[in-house]
Amino acid sequence: MPKIETKARASDSLMVQSVAKAFRVLEAFGPQVPSMTLSEIAQKSELDLSAAQRFTHTLHRLGYLDKDPVTRQFSLSIRALDLAHHYTRSSPLVRQAMPVLQHLSKETEETVNLTVLDRTDIVYVARIQSRHVLSTGVTSGTRLPAFCMSPGRAILSRMTPEEARAIVDASTLTRFTSATETDPERLMDIIAGVREVGYAACFEELYHGDASIAAPVLGPGGRPIGAVSIATSLVRFTREEVIANFSALIIAAARSVSSN
Repeated sequence: MPKIETKARASDSLMVQSVAKAFRVLEAFGPQVPSMTLSEIAQKSELDLSAAQRFTHTLHRLGYLDKDPVTRQFSLSIRALDLAHHYTRSSPLVRQAMPVLQHLSKETEETVNLTVLDRTDIVYVARIQSRHVLSTGVTSGTRLPAFCMSPGRAILSRMTPEEARAIVDASTLTRFTSATETDPERLMDIIAGVREVGYAACFEELYHGDASIAAPVLGPGGRPIGAVSIATSLVRFTREEVIANFSALIIAAARSVSSN
């Protein structure tokens, strides 16, 4: 659990712990663990067996967990997808961004994305893939570390230096490739540079051969509320071409989505 979130929960007297524990059960499932036994759920969600049994039973009765009658393993049900669907249909940011993303997709013929920051990660909330599909497995709902992604750096660039530094310090600075920048001081310098030019560009920091460029979407008061990005490949463009071809377009697109 990220350090920022742990500290916030510990100091929040209004936190309903039973609700938090129920979501810990739901969040225990993922691509690596699509189904689990009760004891595995208890271990993964850091609950005792009795509490895990109560929460899984309740979530099963509410329709958010399925239970295999033979293996007795639990998995997320289709109803869990309703929450994501309700978010995308009700989000003013997504509604404002979709026409811009569609136009940007047609103009560039590249994959375009809308992302938001959640703790130390960016989350893809809208994505239009091009015919030049990148085989990274990124879809709407994918969560990736903000520190090494162009949308993350774009968002951080419009925060105060203190806020951006807190997120960098709370991040697990994993070296995914030889190009991944993991030095906190260097990252803060990069973020400051992004603010100066208005866009962030990342090359092969998460996947080999990938390239992306992003600009921040601003809300009231100039606060960052997301980022628009273009994802492409170094097989098709040089680094210089990514910046020359897409920097002005991505800044204009982000400004079109921004509310100020």
